[in-house]
Amino acid sequence: MTSPAHTEDEFRRLVEPHRAELHAHCYRMLGSVHDAEDALQEALLRAWRGLGRFEGRSSLRSWLYRIATNTSLDLIARRPKRVLPADHGPPSETPEDRPLVEGIWIEAYPDERFGVEEGYAAPEARYERRESVELAFIAAVQHLPAGQRAVLILRDVLGFSAREAADTLETTDTAVNSALARARRGLEGRLPARSQQATLRALGDGGVRDVVERYMDALDRGDVDALVAMLARDAEWSMPPDPGWYRGIPAITAFLETGPMRLRWRHLPTHANGQPAVGCYLWHESRGEYVGWVIDVLTLDGPHVAAVTSFIGSEGFPRFGLPAALP
Repeated sequence: MTSPAHTEDEFRRLVEPHRAELHAHCYRMLGSVHDAEDALQEALLRAWRGLGRFEGRSSLRSWLYRIATNTSLDLIARRPKRVLPADHGPPSETPEDRPLVEGIWIEAYPDERFGVEEGYAAPEARYERRESVELAFIAAVQHLPAGQRAVLILRDVLGFSAREAADTLETTDTAVNSALARARRGLEGRLPARSQQATLRALGDGGVRDVVERYMDALDRGDVDALVAMLARDAEWSMPPDPGWYRGIPAITAFLETGPMRLRWRHLPTHANGQPAVGCYLWHESRGEYVGWVIDVLTLDGPHVAAVTSFIGSEGFPRFGLPAALP
């Protein structure tokens, strides 16, 4: 008879090759790294408990996706919808202090550390793997009803057939096809005409690196004019969990002049949500060092910055391969 310890080791060996993609799947469903970790942990616990009932009628991967999808749906029913500040309220006219609102915001995703690779998950998929974790995509799918969201991700991101998606959600092919059509209509107008992956490819590695280096240099020097010159005309700047956000050059300039550009910063490049990002370190006088404080995720429009989403909080830095502090 197989010992419990051996069975546990065998289970880990079976599921480990799928852990990263399951985590990304839960993130797409939930819009939050923390919620994705909770969902994945619960899904793997359910899988462990149900391993004896797995009869091999589907692949192990499909079985795990079924459990992870339904676990995510259970979590969606219990937690508030995740949004970006632009979906929460109108843009701010002038800089002002506002109370932080916790627990309702989409979170930045360290795609490279969780194994979100280039290309498509399957030939039938409509979205690339990295395209499907871009901020615009994650924000758009959170507006879909949970069932439609699940169907769209299973069919258009993972490339599941209608039959596979129906089995996952315990419904019919007809219901899946109907939900997919409604989900696709629901995304119309919410996604940009061009994905960030297409923009990044057009710029090339050197072009993207140049944008990021000029962005960091302007912030390091506190040069508002240099930073504003990089922005698209209708650029947006938001800072979850601060509900306020700014649109357009005048509003963003006023915010920068009265806020972050008056402080001392250092910066390191990273990546998040398949997009270029910057780890921002704020000078801490009593500690005598720069402390990780904000992850800026950049959305580009050619060589210009169309949006900066500044995710405030130091706890996420290790996830992005960044040190907690700099000398």
